[in-house]
Amino acid sequence: MFQSLSSTGIVVALVSLILSVSAHEAMHGYMAHWLGDSTAEDAGRLTLNPLVHIDFYTSVLLPMITILLFHTPFMVAKPVPFNPSRLKFDEFGAALVGLAGPVTNLILATVASIYLRLSINSFSTTTVGYFGIFIIINLAIFVINMIPMPPLDGSRVLYAFAPNVVRKIMEQIEAFGFTSIIFIFLLIFYLFSSDIAAIENWLGHLLLGNIYPFVLYYL
Repeated sequence: MFQSLSSTGIVVALVSLILSVSAHEAMHGYMAHWLGDSTAEDAGRLTLNPLVHIDFYTSVLLPMITILLFHTPFMVAKPVPFNPSRLKFDEFGAALVGLAGPVTNLILATVASIYLRLSINSFSTTTVGYFGIFIIINLAIFVINMIPMPPLDGSRVLYAFAPNVVRKIMEQIEAFGFTSIIFIFLLIFYLFSSDIAAIENWLGHLLLGNIYPFVLYYL
């Protein structure tokens, strides 16, 4: 997947990543705002403007490297700040904030899949490929962010239900620092990229049905 992207396809992938991650991050902020915390609003992060959410190195260069090396996009946007102590429902409120981002990407992939299935006969093969890039990137963002490892969003869901001993381990991982966490992420990609891709493929088949192989052919 993504092995044979043309230069135009890589640009489409990059734009899809930036737009999808911007929606992802904005929804973290909106969920926190709806749950009573104005931190993201005060920081100017309640917006879909990509320039507010992306970092050139981790949001542009990093996903291009992971697409080329692992055939799966991975990027880190600027985290949306929020104060868990100001949220309703305590740790469960933080879990809802964490879920808001990846669920947004799953919704984007679902809406795009429905539109593609309804309109595929009127699209050129190139357009089908571009839709496929957008759908699969959003599925990848969803799957990757649901991994229950700090600071990924899935860790906030796990933290809400985990016993104290697991919470302490998660807090220690998060204390490693940004560089160490990036290294751990890349290690996970190296070891489990095929498993991540398998889950993405299962979701792709679920959303697109028998046209999924046809979509993949143009990636």
